[in-house]
Amino acid sequence: MNELAKMLILIGAILVVAGLVMLGIQKYPFSGKIPGDIIVKKENVTLYFPLGTSIILSVLVSLILYLINKFR
Repeated sequence: MNELAKMLILIGAILVVAGLVMLGIQKYPFSGKIPGDIIVKKENVTLYFPLGTSIILSVLVSLILYLINKFR
């Protein structure tokens, strides 16, 4: 039970950091405008799917977790 509590705390901390990063990344001009991001604008609806941004963030997070695991 103790391990489950630690895992939930870790997941919560990761979500908080991810939320702060998402708030902070909006200030940079390159966010949302890299190749691969899909934006569909219709009359009343705008669909935004950040595919390129998601791939870049996934690679960065994987690299960070790999380095943490390697030096742990």
